[in-house]
Amino acid sequence: MHGRHLISMADFSVEEVAHVIAVAQRLKRRDHGPLAQGKRQALLFDKPSLRTKGSFDSAMHELGGHTIYFGRDEVGLGQREPAKDVARVLSRYVDVITVRTFAHETVEELARYSGVPVVNALTDQEHPCQALADVLTIREHFGRTAGLRLAYVGDGNNVAASLAVAAASLGMHFVIAGPPGYAVAEGPWVEAERRAAASGGSLRRVREPADAVGGADIIYTDVWVSMGQDAERERRLRDFAGYTVDGALAALAPEARIMHDMPAHRGEEITDEVIESSRSLVFDQAENRLHAQKAVLALALGLVP
Repeated sequence: MHGRHLISMADFSVEEVAHVIAVAQRLKRRDHGPLAQGKRQALLFDKPSLRTKGSFDSAMHELGGHTIYFGRDEVGLGQREPAKDVARVLSRYVDVITVRTFAHETVEELARYSGVPVVNALTDQEHPCQALADVLTIREHFGRTAGLRLAYVGDGNNVAASLAVAAASLGMHFVIAGPPGYAVAEGPWVEAERRAAASGGSLRRVREPADAVGGADIIYTDVWVSMGQDAERERRLRDFAGYTVDGALAALAPEARIMHDMPAHRGEEITDEVIESSRSLVFDQAENRLHAQKAVLALALGLVP
């Protein structure tokens, strides 16, 4: 994986997804030493962040490297400077570029022109680093991934797209419940179906949340209104009425663990009662962003086999 870009989950083969998780588990023990000494990471962010900025910065620090942060007003991707120019300049300063932006095409253009690995830390289309942290969390709590049933309730957004591919790669049964018009994009869904066929997993779309949650090992949800969708807020709240992960829905799978990538809009897609329950893994997920990011950076930089 040395020198490789991570733009979408499809950039990792089925075997490589499992390998990233294994490396993350190993690095989580923090007995690795300064693997990235002398290495530099550029954080290029168009969107505000808590977990992504904190985890990538901390990950590079724990590996012994250094991070330079560029906010939206400093660079102005595609406005002040085209992405291709930013890529070619930063490639001469740093060893890896980590990008959190809106349009997926921006990250793809950066990768085309960059002389160093580019990591997608979130676009409107995919969130691969979140999905890697999620499956790491599942592996830790269940001791396995193959055969587990993951019920995703809500918007088939960037998180759902990457999670479907990651889950399918590891032999999980992924079912998503959402209203018409909010399905996972066709590209990631077809890729996930292909991987499920090879791994023994499965994918299914349903309309009713109860049909997804019954028998689930994990119940996962995400916000209905993401950054940049404020103009759609009222329509989305109407469309997702009935899709809240509340006590009644969670009771349909009483042993299931609860997951949310955060930040959570408590009282909308999930209730305070559920996210604060003993079944919740949300803060373990948040912590594992750090360890999954360490694995991604270490592999991209060729610091571990």
